[in-house]
Amino acid sequence: MADYFAYINNKLGGDMEKIHRAGEYFIEVWKACGIDLNKVEVVWASDLMDGVEYWDRVLTVAKNLTLSRTLKSLTIAGRSEKDMISTAQLFYPSMQVADIFEMDLDACEMGMDQRRANMIAREIADKMHWKKVVPIHHHMLLGLKGVKEMDDPESTMIASKMSKSDPSSCVYMHNTKEEIEHKIKTAFCPPNQIQGNPVFEYARYIIFPSLGNLKIFRTKEYGGFIEYNEIEELKKDYEQGKLHPNDLKLGVSDSLEILIKPIREYFEKDRKAKRLYNEVKNYSITR
Repeated sequence: MADYFAYINNKLGGDMEKIHRAGEYFIEVWKACGIDLNKVEVVWASDLMDGVEYWDRVLTVAKNLTLSRTLKSLTIAGRSEKDMISTAQLFYPSMQVADIFEMDLDACEMGMDQRRANMIAREIADKMHWKKVVPIHHHMLLGLKGVKEMDDPESTMIASKMSKSDPSSCVYMHNTKEEIEHKIKTAFCPPNQIQGNPVFEYARYIIFPSLGNLKIFRTKEYGGFIEYNEIEELKKDYEQGKLHPNDLKLGVSDSLEILIKPIREYFEKDRKAKRLYNEVKNYSITR
């Protein structure tokens, strides 16, 4: 739970009390999603960092990084060399790499936007003869507004991903059925095109892995009910124009509602979760 990272990156205004409450809320979201916390160890960054050994490791990593490499690696914090950054934010890459070793990980999973940290960790492991960690990088979902072209592929990926500071770019765990329908209905979804299509990405990376299929309940006037059991079937029909963008949006929004409804209900019924959500939702989001 990266509370100190949120602090130096000025999330929630850098208010540590709010950051901790947001972290506690995240844990409730995981529980609502069905994660058994008896099988998970939650580590707070501020606890991990409470020792000379940790900071000695941070300095060791920092000594093996040039300032130029550090600035280029700020993408792992959602920043770039062009941003106005504080001196504290320069520590971010070295701290994140130090975390990998401090937790004695066998494998480290991060989004593609943070792969630089794993790359640095492997280089440092070779230099310092530390345990070499297996890097795992997952795909970053596009924001619902589609691709935002930037100067280079990495900047484009970061600018195009979902952002909690932009409600129109993503679906929240607490969105109502109506809100989900509106967000998907107004999402970027070009016909015959799956590349750069956020609605198709929701189907590929969320709906199929979670539900195993995509069901589209159309009226008879527009073709009637259709069910896809393989992502390749959906891809083929959509690229050939056999499936209209509005039909894809209909199926995705209905499926998201199936997945999100139990989470909304958990937060309605569980007192602690409800209290945390009511508190956190009123926080001002900062980039």
